[in-house]
Amino acid sequence: MVVIFAVGLLAATAYVLSDHWRRATFALGASLAWLSLMRLTCDSKVIGLVAVRSKRFDALFTAALGGAMMWLAWSVDALGS
Repeated sequence: MVVIFAVGLLAATAYVLSDHWRRATFALGASLAWLSLMRLTCDSKVIGLVAVRSKRFDALFTAALGGAMMWLAWSVDALGS
């Protein structure tokens, strides 16, 4: 499960390095949404460093941040790119 999150981060990094910021923002937002699901379903010992506050707070925060990032990437005009 954590591997999927890591792959999303690597994809976002690859997009940033290739100057595709909208794709990078969407990939990072999707990774955060996945992290939110992981935080809700996995034990705190399994998640490790992601478990900062309560399970509910961590899940809501990462879901809100991921959703906002995906919305931002989707809503911005491509401007020909």
